[in-house]
Amino acid sequence: MAIADFARKVEDSLNRRGTVRRVEQGWRPSIIGFTGYGSTSSLHVLGRVVMADPKERSLFKSFKLPPSTHTVLGQVQDAFEQAQKLSETAQRGWRQFFTTQVGYLPVTVHAGDKVISTKTDRSGYIDVLVQDHGLEPGWHEVEIEAAAAEPIKARVLIVRPEAKRGLISDIDDTVMVTWLPRAALAAWNSWVRHTNTRKPVPGMAEFYDELLSDTPDAPVFYLSTGAWNTLPTLEVFLTLNGFPSGPLLLTDWGPTPTSIFRSGQEHKKTQLRNLIITFPEIEWYLVGDDGQHDPLIFDELAREHPRYLAGIAIRQLNPVEQVLSHGMTEAIEDRRSSDDEARYGVPTIYGQDGFQLMSALKSFRKQKSN
Repeated sequence: MAIADFARKVEDSLNRRGTVRRVEQGWRPSIIGFTGYGSTSSLHVLGRVVMADPKERSLFKSFKLPPSTHTVLGQVQDAFEQAQKLSETAQRGWRQFFTTQVGYLPVTVHAGDKVISTKTDRSGYIDVLVQDHGLEPGWHEVEIEAAAAEPIKARVLIVRPEAKRGLISDIDDTVMVTWLPRAALAAWNSWVRHTNTRKPVPGMAEFYDELLSDTPDAPVFYLSTGAWNTLPTLEVFLTLNGFPSGPLLLTDWGPTPTSIFRSGQEHKKTQLRNLIITFPEIEWYLVGDDGQHDPLIFDELAREHPRYLAGIAIRQLNPVEQVLSHGMTEAIEDRRSSDDEARYGVPTIYGQDGFQLMSALKSFRKQKSN
């Protein structure tokens, strides 16, 4: 038996025993609604089912939609809601990772005009593609039902057909200082430190505002190799630090049919291509960092699909951050050469933080306009 098969069997056995034990303790299945996304013709509804104690307030409670107006009253209401979310998630990060998922549970999704019946996968995840849903562009709520669980509302973003530009951003070391994925520091940042003490990369929120200043209808996606368990605190972090709202595309750290751990690179490659397929009319800005493999992943996409990319921005980690990230003082991936940029037609800018990237962006736009 391959080691990946053995790891998967061990995980399934432990989870089955955990589920039985939780049921005996009075726990019930609880649905976590992730932020879904789609076009006016198709929609991805995402979520997960885990065991939860009905006596405790869930860390994964459904959040209200953003205020529909930009009035002072709406901003105050939003601030109070985010403060409440923060207080509920300001706890030791390790608590986010200890969940008992419910695999193969019957699930029903109500999205617009459609009702879809399905089951969770072996890890309790829900990923339903709804065709011809009838929802208009903008933010909506869909209902997810599961056997023995309370129904919940999950947010979904329907991208406007007129949208021609979009942003796909990494999270770790791009917008948030976490020093991932080095194991010891990842454990400290994600499991030990309080979830409301993570720091934003200086100037990145301002850089995103500048990048999208002339495309107000641009959809924003956050693509990370982080675990889905961290979703609530990441949403709070992005909102409270002024980043644009958008779906988060995270992953699962468990074993796969071919490996003990899932490949972060393959997760990013797959999700990037899924977004290109779902939104063929959009040109994307890609933003990442050079602490791991973002430059290589973005370069590969630029080689294969240059017409779908509007530009690439790479945050350069300083030598200390590089060491903390992967053990060396230099980036593990080289820059794209100027010849590659000319051949693919996808411009790339570099900077150590959002302010330097914003300066590089303004210089590029000025040069382009001359």
